[in-house]
Amino acid sequence: MYSYKLFNNIAQEGQDVLANSNYIADDLNPDAIILRSFQLNKKELNENLKCIARAGAGTNNIPVEKATEKGIVVFNTPGANSNAVKELVLCGMLLASRGIIQGNAFAKSLKGKDSQDLNALMEKHKKEFKGNELRGKVLGIIGLGSVGSLLAQTASVLGMKIIGYDPYISVDAAWMLPKEVEKAEELNHLLSNSDYISLHIPLTDKTKNFISKKNLNAFKPGSKLINLSRGGIVNNEDILEALQQRKVSNFVTDFPTKELIERSVTEKDVILLPHLGASTKEAEINCAVMASEQVKKFLSDGVIINSINFPKVSLGRTTKYRMVIIHKDEPGVIGMLAGEVAAEGINIPDMINKSRNEIAITLIDLEKEPSKNIISNIKNIETVLSIRVC
Repeated sequence: MYSYKLFNNIAQEGQDVLANSNYIADDLNPDAIILRSFQLNKKELNENLKCIARAGAGTNNIPVEKATEKGIVVFNTPGANSNAVKELVLCGMLLASRGIIQGNAFAKSLKGKDSQDLNALMEKHKKEFKGNELRGKVLGIIGLGSVGSLLAQTASVLGMKIIGYDPYISVDAAWMLPKEVEKAEELNHLLSNSDYISLHIPLTDKTKNFISKKNLNAFKPGSKLINLSRGGIVNNEDILEALQQRKVSNFVTDFPTKELIERSVTEKDVILLPHLGASTKEAEINCAVMASEQVKKFLSDGVIINSINFPKVSLGRTTKYRMVIIHKDEPGVIGMLAGEVAAEGINIPDMINKSRNEIAITLIDLEKEPSKNIISNIKNIETVLSIRVC
């Protein structure tokens, strides 16, 4: 029987996945941790912990490097909230284009006016909120993963022209792109030709301040920037300067800061949202179920899907007994593992080994239950981080 600990509430549908598999809650020594935005401390990585699942895409709230050192698999749920984020990007583009927020504020200011005055005032002032349509405009998408690909599909249907930039695009993501998408070889080509620019990249050391003075000068005059990815990707001081100089006409972001809030109070060119990107009922359910399913598959069968620190691995069950061994990726380890099994005359019908950087996982199916002696001997191999039978 496996156990888990929740550091954030997740949708009941996700909890049901675990409950239906007879997993139990354990706050002291769980096999698995499931969280959303909770800032996980390395002290929470107990000796029994086997995996961590983030019900969402970003994992900068998890001590991934320390988890890897301890042989703990870290999962995320890419794609589970993609539609929610995509729809909010479209909303942000419309909010930045049609004077919707300002028009709404004006309409509410007319409280108490009679019908005749209302009609006259609305006709007089509506030109102040005139905007532009999305159709025919150019949308530049930086990052063509799950969200970026979906956004490209929908924006194409709306009649927009799409330029995409992603030097690390996966084969799966490439298949999702409409054939009309122009793939930019250089970032500045996208920046200088786009009316709207939407960011869909993770926050890493390499992408911190990805948008800053160094490339804001390349933006097409009057373009609009949307950032629903991570706050640190855009340098706020630089984007505020670009707005002040009218190099950029609007900035829509899901990550308010003090300086952005101050400008939004006096100016119309900053639109702030309180981290609503994945805040839909459907996205929360998708993320919770996906995270719980990944935990279940790993604990029950050693299968790894969507891990950010371990290789993808899958092996159909051929026997009742399976050893899941996590070890450093060094020469000779597989031979030592097989040797320990062969020493007790147990046949190995099937096995698989996968590695990623310096970490590896080996699944070995056995015809009969391994003895405590085999488990102990393998555990004592210097390069082995953990072993269990499932």
